[in-house]
Amino acid sequence: MSRNDALRAARLRAGWRTIEAAAIAITDRGQQLLDDRQFSVSARTWRRWEGDRPGWPAEETAIVIHDALGRWPEELGFSTPPGWIRPEHHEEADVRRRAFVGVTAAALVAGPVAPQHVDPALIDYFQQQLEGHYRADMFLGPHDLIGTVSAQYQLIDKLVRSAKGETRRGLLRAGAAYAALVGWLYQDAGDMEGAAFWRGVTQEIAVRSRDRHLIGYSLVNQAQMRTDLGDGHAVVDLCQVALEDADRLVPKVRIMAMQQQAHGASLTGERRTVDQLLDQADRLLPRVDDDLPWGNACRRTPGYLEVQRATCYGRLGLGAEAGSLWAQVLAGVPETARRDRGVYMARQATAAAVAREPDQAVEIARTVATIAVETRSARMRRELVTLERAMRPWQDAPVGQDLAEILEPVTEGS
Repeated sequence: MSRNDALRAARLRAGWRTIEAAAIAITDRGQQLLDDRQFSVSARTWRRWEGDRPGWPAEETAIVIHDALGRWPEELGFSTPPGWIRPEHHEEADVRRRAFVGVTAAALVAGPVAPQHVDPALIDYFQQQLEGHYRADMFLGPHDLIGTVSAQYQLIDKLVRSAKGETRRGLLRAGAAYAALVGWLYQDAGDMEGAAFWRGVTQEIAVRSRDRHLIGYSLVNQAQMRTDLGDGHAVVDLCQVALEDADRLVPKVRIMAMQQQAHGASLTGERRTVDQLLDQADRLLPRVDDDLPWGNACRRTPGYLEVQRATCYGRLGLGAEAGSLWAQVLAGVPETARRDRGVYMARQATAAAVAREPDQAVEIARTVATIAVETRSARMRRELVTLERAMRPWQDAPVGQDLAEILEPVTEGS
């Protein structure tokens, strides 16, 4: 049997009559086995597996294949890499336990800890470090920073247990900002369960700090995660709660809540509300003058509100309008902001496909694929999956085949 015949036979024995059905079935199986909603195998990847050069799947994918088909990849015609050793049987509960321990280790440290003197100058130290982490996130993406930032949160948590008075409150405020960043990093890495855990930590620490601005910020963080989950009504609910006492919030937090609520409105198909909210936020931008070290994307990101508008328009299927906005936005985004630039360009490519300009979409995707491999951003990969869906009318045309070839390195081992 040739390689493609071995996997094809196993697929048919499993009752998966088409490659598309196999991709859907293996994705569902993997999400359940690994307890990971981001696990995905595309039809294009499966088609390559049944070809003459199937490559080798990632270890987690190999485990899912074995669980679903009862055979390891080397028994199904895959090209076995040197030194491959079959993993032990992975019980689902064991996978979940290890994932939980990895995500929560920095936040669930048992106390009490030995008392120590905590100098108030440490608050400034952590705040200054935070700005550096934000910049590094733009350059590196999530995976290289999660360990560093969560370890610093762990240190802050330890110091909070000994600190008193204003020093303790200042460290709680810093801790909430660090927890928010860890939550964002997990979200960008595609681990929504890890993100949800850290969003909860952020909200707890914000409430303990008694800082109304941070509490509003934590609600916006929760709403941001709900946006990624496609739950528009929850996004609106959370943002409306954050804005209930809007006059007492610094303009920056109000802007964040309004723009996130606009994302919720785009998920429920309300363009007029999207524009109203973003126009209100735009009028507030000149009033942002606080010195808070967190939540400064509206000051740091070129064309911040137009990024949100273009994203919302893309969700609403307004390809031409979104494409025009993305061209304006990207003209001001520096090449060094690799991750953000890649996400924006992926959305621009999808807008081009929706506007029935497939050649332009594929040309943009060439650059995005390179950035996606470099940064390993799950958000970028999700945007490219959205692009693939938008390009389905041309999947059998040469331009569709070009896209499949361009995106292959991004999904290698999916």
